[in-house]
Amino acid sequence: MTIRSPHDPEIVDTIRRYVIWAVDQPGESRYLKLLNANFLQENEPDREAFGGALAEDARQISDEDLEKLLSSEWRARLTAAWLIGLDRRVKFRQILGKLLLESQLTYAGQGYCFALARFEQPEDADILAAYLEHYLPRTDCHYDQDRAIGSLLHLDEKLGTNRAHRFLSPDGPWHHSAFADRDPDECHRRTAALCALADQLMRIDN
Repeated sequence: MTIRSPHDPEIVDTIRRYVIWAVDQPGESRYLKLLNANFLQENEPDREAFGGALAEDARQISDEDLEKLLSSEWRARLTAAWLIGLDRRVKFRQILGKLLLESQLTYAGQGYCFALARFEQPEDADILAAYLEHYLPRTDCHYDQDRAIGSLLHLDEKLGTNRAHRFLSPDGPWHHSAFADRDPDECHRRTAALCALADQLMRIDN
């Protein structure tokens, strides 16, 4: 996918509205709070205000605006993926999978993995498994393998499958990858916690 500039006149207002945004904290952008789920470190009132506004935007943003964000740089893509995942807009599954496998931009993959975990379907596990197959053997690529394994483990739990086992077996590719020192169970717990929070936010917003 061709990456469009955040200064492209066709998408600048969309980026300003959904990406460069904050509650009562001018200058502190939404994407920075979504990066590594940094908003979880805030005090409870700020975290609730941020999460509530994020859930509201996830429900009301148009598919057209999401497409604009996904065509731009990593900040916009990260934000779009969170909005897509919160509202479970599965129509974006294929494009998110394509963007994840391409891994053109840093950080955006965090959002793609979150969204795929939220969709909770076998097709999402297929995408994550394909990503891990491609990137785990590449020890020079320190990308989003930890997010992907966490999401795949989450899907295994939800779907009653065991897709992650072949990556995590004692001599499996995880243990020879750039993430060999990372605990997959902790990656799973992190993904499960984010998905549980997403469920809570969308119930509250509804």
